[in-house]
Amino acid sequence: MSRLYALLSGYCLWILGFSTSLAVLVAFSRPYFADKFSDAATTFEELPIPVRFPSKGPNDPPVLAYSISGTHGDSRKMLRLAKAIYHPRNQYLLQLDAGSSDYERRELALSVQSERVFKAFGNVNVVGRGSALSPMGPSAVASTLRAAALLLKISADWDWFVTLSASDYPLMPQDDLLHAFSFLPRDLNFIDYTNKTGWKERQNIDEIIVDPNLYYKKNSPILYASETRAKRPDAFEIFGGSPWVILSRAFVEHCVQGWDNFPRKLLMYLTNVLFPLELYFQTVLCNSPEFQNTTVDNNLRYTIWDQKTVGKALELKMSNYDEMVSSEAVFARPFREGDPVLSEIDKNVLNRPPDGVVPGEWCLDQGMNASVQDRSVIDHQNYSNCSSLGDINSVKPRSFGVKLGNFFSKLLVERKLRPNQCHNSV
Repeated sequence: MSRLYALLSGYCLWILGFSTSLAVLVAFSRPYFADKFSDAATTFEELPIPVRFPSKGPNDPPVLAYSISGTHGDSRKMLRLAKAIYHPRNQYLLQLDAGSSDYERRELALSVQSERVFKAFGNVNVVGRGSALSPMGPSAVASTLRAAALLLKISADWDWFVTLSASDYPLMPQDDLLHAFSFLPRDLNFIDYTNKTGWKERQNIDEIIVDPNLYYKKNSPILYASETRAKRPDAFEIFGGSPWVILSRAFVEHCVQGWDNFPRKLLMYLTNVLFPLELYFQTVLCNSPEFQNTTVDNNLRYTIWDQKTVGKALELKMSNYDEMVSSEAVFARPFREGDPVLSEIDKNVLNRPPDGVVPGEWCLDQGMNASVQDRSVIDHQNYSNCSSLGDINSVKPRSFGVKLGNFFSKLLVERKLRPNQCHNSV
């Protein structure tokens, strides 16, 4: 017993000695760690740009809400696209589907956080959890509506919802785009649509499919049924067109939050339809009396369709550069990652530095406003992130914005001559 007591006493003394030594070590070490963290905090606090919130009024440029979607391997393309279309007034949502890994989503989020301008304005967000989807099935509609709902929750101030993929790229700076959109009624919806029989045959709407991505965690291929639909709906008329659209906030709210039951009923009908994203918004618009006169039969995209394969777009290359830049399109698609034509657009159209954002009235950096050729003598870090802000509520268009404004004027004249655009597409 005495031996056990002695053993316990020795053990307690050892614990007491160890605790005392540890306390002394921490006491002497604390100033070192405190200084280290203090220095880091000071440096961090000096990095962000003073945030200025965009003003909203009849004389202010509009605010665009961008949804950028991608899958496995698209992170770098999405980040480059976000920089190419960046403006402090806008909102951006980057969404990787379930085909990408959690690591890719974390890397994308960290890349966004590491961009000084993105962090300062806090208007670039990354969806933390990817959903399974197929671009051919209703899961693609669900993903787009999810993005719209998130952007509605993030900000109450945007005017148009713009859907882009990682393979898209802009054909003009945001200053030009915002300038041209400033003169438009905010209720317009830019969609490429038709209800012609030939389109219905190509889309094969009578075919019945099952989209496993509605109930699986990972991306899965579409399943095809042997049966077909016997009848077309008679309660509404089917319209279709491009899945890439520019929609007004009012219409997006109608689809996501509205009291009208038709958008939800249409979702149910399209559950087993092939390529429903090419049907959903067009059909809701043209079957809703309050929105059917807000359509513009143009989605402002430059695309070359493969004549041999229906529904397949050809990858754009340097040989397409002159034609796409001279068009009235705002975006072009699809591009292969790293294709030289993207650098040509950066240099001659966007004036975007390597790995930087596009300059505009909102950025007063000497480096940012210099030509790409002049930037070779300017330190990359000084101009790629924009450290000196101008007026984020002012835009200064170049020739691209003026040309787009003239094109919009023609579109508005056509709409006045043909007010019911949906019926005129027949």
